[in-house]
Amino acid sequence: MPAIYPDLRDKTVIVTGGASGIGAAIVEAFAAQGARVGVLDLDAEAGTALVDRLAGDGATAQFEPVDLRDIPALRAAIVAVRAALGPIGVLINNAARDDRHPTEEVEPDYFDERMATNFRHQFFASQAVLPDMVALGGGAVVSLSSIVPMVGMGGMPVYSAAKSAVVGLARSLARDYGRHNVRVNVIAPGWIMTERQKTLWLTPEADAMRAERQCLPRRLVPEDIARVAVFLASEDASGITGQTQVVDGGWL
Repeated sequence: MPAIYPDLRDKTVIVTGGASGIGAAIVEAFAAQGARVGVLDLDAEAGTALVDRLAGDGATAQFEPVDLRDIPALRAAIVAVRAALGPIGVLINNAARDDRHPTEEVEPDYFDERMATNFRHQFFASQAVLPDMVALGGGAVVSLSSIVPMVGMGGMPVYSAAKSAVVGLARSLARDYGRHNVRVNVIAPGWIMTERQKTLWLTPEADAMRAERQCLPRRLVPEDIARVAVFLASEDASGITGQTQVVDGGWL
């Protein structure tokens, strides 16, 4: 059974990209802690279905449909969650898309869109909730990066650059807001078997490569990331900030 952290009960949490995949697992994990969860995602159908299911189980959750590349819309969604659920004590910057793109084909517009999809919203979501955390006397931001830049994986240079930027942002915010008891950490997942990954990239050859490179033989699943996110948001991690936790089954 997953650990229970009493300090997370009734805490307001925002999860970006929370309608499916790793994000949905994180939403469910916080709901199981008794937190009030705001779900931000572009996929209105999946987000609404998730929140309705959680509400049926007695959880408190609110879905805000939003394109995170639209910063005014992102800010408005956070305002709506705050109005409904209270000041934000935890932010999980999860949303991203690992689309492949050869270097020679990248144009400026595509570059900007990839950075907006994979990094820019993390800054502005953090900016929007940090005043809440300061007023509350503390809080936690957990941002998702990737092992992609750590292993030097090719075929997605802009994604890799964006995920590297996540770490730099977190370390800077950890330094600036630590005096307010706000902790900022990063999770760097390895290959997590979401439905998207299984549909787009999982082949027998790729799975054999994964099994060879990981220390652990099993496939990693979204719940592996969700449990770490909940821990880092809890007071059990009160001494941890400015750090990157790799969750890759021993790939690195």
